[in-house]
Amino acid sequence: MSIPSQRQGAASPPERGRELLARKWSYLLSGAVVVALSRDELDREMRDRLDDLCAAVHAEASPGSTPPRPAERIGEQLVALGYVSEDGLRVTLDVLGKGLLGLTEFQPVARYAQPIVAVLGALSSGFLAASRRAVFEQQESMQLSLLKAVRDAQWNLRESEARFEEVATSSTSGILVVDPAGRIVRANAAIGDILGYTTEELTGFALLDLVHPASVRVLGEAMGALLKGEQERVRQPQRLLRKDGDVARISLTVSLLRGADDQPGHFVAVVEDGTELMLLQAELNRQALHDVSTGLPNRQYFTTYLESALRRADPVRGISLFHLDVDAFGVVCNSLGRPTGERLLVHVSQRLRAVLAREKAMIARFDGDEFAVLVENTATTPDVATTVAELNRELAEPVYFDDVGLAVSVSVGVVRRPPPDWAPADVMRAAEQALRRAKAGGRGQWALFHEGQDAQERRVDALAVAMPGAWEQGEVDVRYHPVVSLADRALVGVAATLCWDRGDDRLDHATCAALAERTGLILPLGEWQLATACGQVRWWGQGSGSTVPLHVGLTRHQSRDGDLVRRVRRVLGDTGLPASRLTIGVPVAALAESDAVDNLTVLAELGVGTSLDDFGLGPDDLAVAAELPIRSVRVARRLVARQARGDADFLVDLVAVVRRAGARVLVDGLETREQVEWWRAAGAVAGTGPFFGDPMPAGGFHDPVEWYD
Repeated sequence: MSIPSQRQGAASPPERGRELLARKWSYLLSGAVVVALSRDELDREMRDRLDDLCAAVHAEASPGSTPPRPAERIGEQLVALGYVSEDGLRVTLDVLGKGLLGLTEFQPVARYAQPIVAVLGALSSGFLAASRRAVFEQQESMQLSLLKAVRDAQWNLRESEARFEEVATSSTSGILVVDPAGRIVRANAAIGDILGYTTEELTGFALLDLVHPASVRVLGEAMGALLKGEQERVRQPQRLLRKDGDVARISLTVSLLRGADDQPGHFVAVVEDGTELMLLQAELNRQALHDVSTGLPNRQYFTTYLESALRRADPVRGISLFHLDVDAFGVVCNSLGRPTGERLLVHVSQRLRAVLAREKAMIARFDGDEFAVLVENTATTPDVATTVAELNRELAEPVYFDDVGLAVSVSVGVVRRPPPDWAPADVMRAAEQALRRAKAGGRGQWALFHEGQDAQERRVDALAVAMPGAWEQGEVDVRYHPVVSLADRALVGVAATLCWDRGDDRLDHATCAALAERTGLILPLGEWQLATACGQVRWWGQGSGSTVPLHVGLTRHQSRDGDLVRRVRRVLGDTGLPASRLTIGVPVAALAESDAVDNLTVLAELGVGTSLDDFGLGPDDLAVAAELPIRSVRVARRLVARQARGDADFLVDLVAVVRRAGARVLVDGLETREQVEWWRAAGAVAGTGPFFGDPMPAGGFHDPVEWYD
């Protein structure tokens, strides 16, 4: 009888029973066998097999049934699933023997018990028969595989021997096969060419008889180590004796081939003629230690030479180290291209050689456009100023590249007679420090290293590099000091400055800003300062109703920051402080650059107050105040000091000129009542400084009237 197909929707009771039994069969079978099916695939497979079994049981239960051949095929199909061992058959019989009797379609049990037993017996018979066939097939396949493996091994052996013969014959490297006793049993033509022997003459030769007597012991010990298994391969430079008596310098690599029983079989020695290799190595060493463009020694070579020069230096005259940087080299490369720049550097190297031709000197090219000159001083060595002047005179003579005449100068840092206990790194660092000072003074300048000055600069550098960590630890804080009206003692503003409290030392705003400028920290630190101060002033206003503006001064680097406007807008948006309550101070010197002018103009358009800090009251400063949207100027502290010394006649008129230009005059650094009164009479409207109190943390800031009285 046929089994009805599954319908959509809820399963009928017989089909539900089959579904559960098939899942149980699949679950238990998956834990006992290994098949290449996923769990879902195995579930579907077992459901199909169960349907076939149920059909076989119904057929067996019908009158006049035939032997259950379909059940045998199911047993064969189980074997075909994969690695299904006797455990799989045991699980199958256990699950189906109980499960089939429990299905509702095989009720009553008395009618279906015998058909179920017959079907399961047929399944077992088919399973065992298929298992035996699978074993026989596997044994036959293994025999065929072994026969094929033996045949392939023999073929591969003949092929590898032929390949070895071809490699040995065509190789430009000498190849020797040596027995464990050290006798040559095979040699190729290349080793014959290297040593001047034929391959027949080399056969039977003792390998050590071909080695120079001075190297026999070393090679013999190395081959002994190979035999003992202490090394896998030996590579060493060697000298072999040619037939004509000459010595061939070669590179020798020896390895040991072992047999299947791990016993020593033969040595294989590969010989490479070292003559060309040595020449190539020498050229590579030269290139590694010299600049490609100029042919001069590079930094690595120069440093090694400096070390030896320091050891042999005259104890009285010593050495001089010049560290040179070609001025405006970037301008040449940007306008005429890098190749022209490299040609210019070659010209500079030639001029350096010409100037120092009479001295015992080494000239080297460092990175980019930097050169170094080491002079071992003698009684006739000119002084530093004469040498630098001669260099710049030579370089000032134009040299033509593609009809363009180029003339350059060099900035020079000099270390003269360094202490005898200095290492090369100390001398190089001192020269770099002197070069930085020379470049700070303008192009074509030179600076001599001074140990005391260097110690101070190193202390400053140490502070600069430590500042980010101090900021992270909360040692850098924002301090506030009052901006006071000189006429009526009123608080007209709050100035925010930086302070670094180092425990035993406190660094003021000017020092903090200068340190942050050295490392580039000033941009994130300045934005944090602005955000902190804006938030604090906003909070004060909410508590007291105060609307006094905030004054924040920028450094030169901050003033030309391309993101300055975006930073200010973000801070105002985050803190809620109106733009009208913020005044940004820009140093007058920064306005020589267009980026700073653009920033100041855009900030003024946004409603932010703008101020010129460090105002010198000179003609250029006055012109800037008249041309730009400036609300106020802050007189430089140096002018306040001049007024205190009595040199103040010109200041009154210039303050009046600034006021006529529409700007308010603020005075920075007021220390005494007399200074306050003088600047008030001169026309200044407000001031800051020690007279009104030291900068205070936010919690300690209060009205400054008590200081003014």
